[in-house]
Amino acid sequence: MLPAGLERRLIGGASRLLLHLFPDECRLCGTPLRELSRVPVCRDCLRLPAPLEAEYFCLRCRTPFLNRFPLDQEGVCALCRSGAQAFDAAYSFGAYDGALRELIHLFKYGRIRTLAKPLGDYLVSAFPLDQRFDVIVPMPLHWRRLWQRGFNQAALLARELSRRRGLPVVQAVKRRRFTAPQAGLTHAARRRNVSAAFVPRRQAAVQGKRVLLVDDVLTTGATASACSRALKRAGARYVAVLALARADRRLNAAPYRPPLESSGEA
Repeated sequence: MLPAGLERRLIGGASRLLLHLFPDECRLCGTPLRELSRVPVCRDCLRLPAPLEAEYFCLRCRTPFLNRFPLDQEGVCALCRSGAQAFDAAYSFGAYDGALRELIHLFKYGRIRTLAKPLGDYLVSAFPLDQRFDVIVPMPLHWRRLWQRGFNQAALLARELSRRRGLPVVQAVKRRRFTAPQAGLTHAARRRNVSAAFVPRRQAAVQGKRVLLVDDVLTTGATASACSRALKRAGARYVAVLALARADRRLNAAPYRPPLESSGEA
């Protein structure tokens, strides 16, 4: 057995030699990678994603807004007031934009599963420490999508979260209907698209439990709501959504201009 110091030097030398012989580049910025790693993204790019910040947001679904006008006196948005969102709360790490969006695409479509760990770091930082959960449920994929991709990205993220928070992962919902991609659909069309797409799978595992539903991206909340309804039909007492990123409509919104006050008397 080699001394620890010598072993480290040999491993370091071998790593430098491999990088010299087979140089790799960061998949985001293109700079040469200086360290041998299973994650083909440099440290600088992994530090780029930042937590989502908003002065105005719905207290229930955490949707960010440019101003307070979409919120009622309790700080709740119209969708949540109408009961359209079946989950009880929603949390996310950052905006689905920039480096975070690129990392998610590499993970999901580039099939770089090793990104689950650094992406899991972001997810853990968004975990609501003031809440208690009994189980983690990953957003399920239809078997055809799972076969096409080779893995469920939400399940890999859920596993990372489980390992660090000590909560069990339960495959409690099945996606029984293959749905068209949600991208490009209106909010109403998204809800119709995923209507009745989910059915409970292991009711005993979530009955009376506080459930944390994990997904990679939260857009309008239509898919998360449909899945939450299935969990509640299975007897879940409380369902919160935790996503790696969420669509931030403020990024493309025009700045708010208040209406001109009338010069006449009422």
